[in-house]
Order: sequence, then structure tokens, then C-alpha cells
Amino acid sequence: MRAAGPGYGERPDWTELLGAALVGAVRRTGASGGVLYLLDEAARTLGLAVLCGLPEEIAWPWLRIPLATAAPISEAVREDRLVWVGSQEDMARRYPRVAASMPYRFALAGAPLRGRARCWGGLVLLWPAAHPERAGRRERGHVTAEASGLAHALDECADPPRAPEQPLRVSLTEPHPYAGRTAQAAADYAERLPEGALALDLEGRITFVNGVAAALLGRAEDRLLGTRPWQSLPWLDQPAVEDHYRTAVISREPVEFTAPAPSGRRLRFRLYPDASGISVRITGAPDAAPADGLPESSRPDRPVTAASRTAHTGRLYQLLHLAAALTETVAVSDVVELVAGQVLPAFGADGLVLSEAEAGRLKITGWHGYDRRNIEHLDGLPLGTDLTPAGHVLSTGLPSFFATAEEMAGEYPRAPLMSGKRAWAFLPLLISGRPVGCCILSYDRPHAFTADERAVLTSLAGLIAQALDRARLYDAVHGLALGLQETLLPPGLPAVPGLTMAARYLPASRGMDIGGDFYDVIRLDATTVAAVIGDVQGHNVAAAALMGQVRTAIRATAGAPPDRVLDRTNRVLIDLGGDLLVSALYARIDLAQGRAALASAGHPPPFLHRPGQPGLVVGLDPAPLLGIDTGTPYPVADLALPPGSTLALYTDGLVEVPGTDPDRTAADLAGYLARHRDEDVEHLIDGLIRRAWPTGRYTDDTALLLLRTTGAVPAAHPTAPADRRHP
Repeated sequence: MRAAGPGYGERPDWTELLGAALVGAVRRTGASGGVLYLLDEAARTLGLAVLCGLPEEIAWPWLRIPLATAAPISEAVREDRLVWVGSQEDMARRYPRVAASMPYRFALAGAPLRGRARCWGGLVLLWPAAHPERAGRRERGHVTAEASGLAHALDECADPPRAPEQPLRVSLTEPHPYAGRTAQAAADYAERLPEGALALDLEGRITFVNGVAAALLGRAEDRLLGTRPWQSLPWLDQPAVEDHYRTAVISREPVEFTAPAPSGRRLRFRLYPDASGISVRITGAPDAAPADGLPESSRPDRPVTAASRTAHTGRLYQLLHLAAALTETVAVSDVVELVAGQVLPAFGADGLVLSEAEAGRLKITGWHGYDRRNIEHLDGLPLGTDLTPAGHVLSTGLPSFFATAEEMAGEYPRAPLMSGKRAWAFLPLLISGRPVGCCILSYDRPHAFTADERAVLTSLAGLIAQALDRARLYDAVHGLALGLQETLLPPGLPAVPGLTMAARYLPASRGMDIGGDFYDVIRLDATTVAAVIGDVQGHNVAAAALMGQVRTAIRATAGAPPDRVLDRTNRVLIDLGGDLLVSALYARIDLAQGRAALASAGHPPPFLHRPGQPGLVVGLDPAPLLGIDTGTPYPVADLALPPGSTLALYTDGLVEVPGTDPDRTAADLAGYLARHRDEDVEHLIDGLIRRAWPTGRYTDDTALLLLRTTGAVPAAHPTAPADRRHP
């Protein structure tokens, strides 16, 4: 009998500190495992930094998570709130992509790590399947408190930590009270048992085996230690066996199954998991017992060869996870980011080149792990090129794998010299037999591609091809939509003495990026301007077209009082006969008098800050949306705007943040306006947006217009327009 276990490499001091803090959080909340993510604000991703109580293989699909991903932890960080998932059914309903790669019974909580000045990342805690589906208020409070404690620890770090390339794994187990006693007594006890005794660590590797177990499994003890049973025993090389192990380690519930051994005898395996690993009892099974979940091909009278083995469960879940992820990609850049961020780590690759077939040439759309000069040499090669295998795989539709540079040089002598890589997988991207591009994975060292790895990569290439083709169509439509949107918004803001202004239009993060939000500033005379902001229902070409018509109608009557401007625009809208409604806020600002008159048609009220006063949300009398009925009065509110006052007009996309109350968000932004009163309007407007949407993933179109009175005496003649910046 022998015991074996993995060791862990050296880590920076802060990872050890966070590892200890994570273990403490898991123990205090009664969880079975935990994961700590760190936020990379520039890349808008979460990187896995520390994990405990979970196998790294199960966590690999989530090493890097874009904030836009539909996952519990990304949603918790995006929306700055606790996310609770109480059951497998709940996970499948809310996060199908996560459920596809982890189809096990467990409960989960995700909480943001909100520090003093920033969000550091997120905390994920998992509980066994026996945990109640609903979390009580007290338990939610405990999770939030643990996340706050971890955030405080990160605040105290001298240098801002970043997620390492490989996460730190820490153990949850504490020294056993018998740990100081002789190991020989435990070994003797196990040898005296009449049944097989086997121990697995959380990664599924055998760490202990007694003589009875070795005899039943038909392999010497020294050939079993340190291996996974489904890898060292060909007759257990079945997806169902590995899945039983995964079920036990994630759900923390006992699992039982039977399997036929080569001797012809059926064996019963009972798995008992805890935080340190899995204890396995192996006994003979009754003759009538079925081989649970194992196909007929695993019976000993049918030889199992490497070519006929089904891919490991891990590979199957890899493919499911990546397939689900690819369905969520929208633009070509999303496909490139996904392949670089998730496919490369999954297969241990170091480099990526993704190219599209365009006008008879291979145009490179993204790469990773290459020097730009190498990419410039490869970009634009003919589809039939013989410089690299890319032309051959596209013409034949068959992938090519090269395990060494010598193997590549034998067929394509110049290819290895161009990149310095040592192994390659060239995958054709085909749609109904039509080549749409080529995906190249490369390695900095020789790499032998196993049969199941080749099978998964080949299947994955088909999914990448579909995602790339779909993304190219999206990008084309996206470009047209942005062009239309730019023509409908004002080309610039007028330069008005006595008034500084800034404006932003923020399209939703998903979709066609075209909607009906609009703003405008109209110079009426030397001392008077009109500012208007509005929102047409819908996110399509019809909404954008109507937005242009509404802007034109408002400009045609802009010299009238605010209530008359809205009334006339309402009549125009009704005469057009459409079924879309419009909210609008119109402000007439008299700079000489330092006053503003405002009228609203169902639009959110503006924020206002006056010097020496707190920020506030302006109270306006309600009125219906434009397009509902004629003859409706639009009450006018009169405001004082002394020099140094800041007025913020916005559409509802700014304050309708998922998981928050719009009124509270509006009040918070009004307070932000007052606290940052000394900032120039360009910095202030960007600060307001970041305050409302710290992750930048806007769920609705947003228009924002900021106006600040300066007290300067306006000139008597108009001046040229000033440029307006877009983010």
C-alpha cells in the first residue's frame, strides 16, 4: 500500500493571504467549496485566482469569464448584488450555459468584492445538494459579510493583485486528530478489511489502495497510485464512470454504480465524498446487478481500443461549454476573444490565428501569442497557399495536426521558421462544405494530439465556423446601424457663451446598436438656448426613423414656450399615424436671466446642482407620452440657474440598472453631481455614466446631456459648432 498526492508551486504572498481568507469564508458559511475571482477592468473579465474544495478540471471553463457572460458571478459583479442559485433546475433555467458544463446538484452564491474605491472581483461559494434551495436572510448576510472581508483584505494589498495564469488551489481539510499517530496502524486496518478500499483526491487521482482493491481491479498498487481509475483501467474508460466521480465531488452525496471487470465479475463501487476527497468501497456485485450507465461496448468480451473509446466526460463537457459560449458571441471580435480566452487554455495551446476566407484570400481577423510582424506575413495569403497547411485544409476540408516542428518542416519547410512554434492544429472552418476560414492553434513545445483531443477540436471547428459566419453578418448590420444612428444624432453641440455642454449617446451592449434615444441643443438667440432629450419606444430602424422626425418637429417649433413645443410635436406624431410612443423633456434656458423653463412628456426628471446646495432630482408635474392624445396639457416648471449650476438631462437607460431601484439610482447620481461640481463637464459626464454602469455593459440605449451655466455675458452673434465627443 502506498499513498500519493499533488504538490503546489510557489505563489505571491497576496495569493497565500487570499487563499487563507477564502478557506475561512468557506468554513464559516458551511460551504463545500469556494472560488475567488479578480476583476480585470481593462479587459472587462474576471480571472480565477484561488479555489478550494473543487477539482481544477471542473473549474477550467471558468478560468476567465467576460463580464457580459450569463453566469452567476459575472451577474453579481455587473449588478453589484448577491446572486443565489438554489438548485440544478434553477441553474438550468437562469444560466443554461453553466448548467451544461456542471449538470450536478448543488447550491451556489455569487457576491461582488466591493472595496473602498473599486470592485475587486467576486466570491463564489458552493454547498452540497442537501442544502435547502432557498437561502435565508441571515445566510445571505453571512455571504455578503465574507465578501466584504475579502474585499477589505484586497484593499490592504500594497500592489493591486491580478489573477495568475494558474489559480492557487488550497485545501479545506484540517489536521485530523489521529494525524500524529502511526500511519502503519491505518494501513494495517485497511488491509484487514474483506473489501477493496480506494481513496481519490478531489482531482480524481488515486492516493491510497489496499491489496483487496488492487486484486479486484486487476492491477498492481504501484501502477494505480497517482492515476485516475478511468485512465489507468481501460475497462473503466467510460464517460459514465468519470461522471459518477464528478457527481460525488460536486454534490457531496454518496454515489453507487456497478461495472464489469475483465475477469467477468461485476464490481460494485460506493463513493463517499468530503472536503478532502473521496473514499471508495469496492465489492462484488450480485449477478443480476446492471452495469449502471455503462454501454454494452464496455463488457470485457469486447476489446476496447484507444480508437474506439468514447471521449472522457471532461472533454464532452468542454465541448458543451464551448458550444454554449459560442452561441452567445455576437461580433467577430467576440469570437476571437472567446477562442483566445477559453479554447487556448482548454487545450493547453499558446498561440492562435483565426482567419476568414474573403475574396480568394485568408484575411486574419484575430490572433494571440504571435509577433505582429509574423501576422503581417501571414495576412492575405491566397486560399490555395502552400506556405502553410491552411490552404490544404481549406481545399480538402480535413484538419491537419503536427506534433513537432520537424514533422511540419517535412511538408512545409518555411512554416516553422515564420513563427517559432513547435506544434500546430490547423482546423478548417466550413459551413455546408463552404470554407469560411481557418483556425490555427499552436504550441511553444511539441504536443502529441490524442484521438479524443482531435475529435473534440474537429467538432469545435464546426461550431467556430458557424459562430464566425454569424458574427460576420452581425458586423455588417452593425456597421449600417451605427452609420444610420450617427446621421440622425446632431453632428455637434453649438458653442454658446455662458454655457458649457457635453453629450453622450451610449448604445446597448447587445443588439443592433440602434434605437430611438436622442438629444439636441438649439441656439434660439444670443441669450437663449433650448435643450431637448427624448426616447422613442423600440430598438429598430422604425424607432430610429421616428426619432429623426421628432427631432425635426421639435426644431421647427423650438422658439415657442416649452408646453407649446411638446403640444405641436405631439400633434405631428399623431398625424404620422404610427403606433410608437415618445417620451421627451424640453428645457428653454435664458442665460441672461439665469432661469430655465421645463416641460416633460412622460420623461424622467433631470438632475440639478446649484452652487452651495445639494444635488437634487427636479420635481416635474407628470404628463402623458407624446403620441397618445391631442389637447393634453404639459405643465411648465420654472427653475433658477445661477452661475455654476449644472443641469443633467438623460434617458431612462441611465438609471434603469437591473437589480436596482431607478429612483434611488437617480438620487445617487444627483448627489454625485454635487460632489464632483468642480470637474469639467467632459469628465463629469463620463463619471456619471461610470457611477451608474460601473461594468459598462449597458442593457438599454442611453442619451445624456450635461449643461453648466458659467455666468459669462453671451455674445450677440452665433458662433461655429464645437465638436461632440462619443465614447
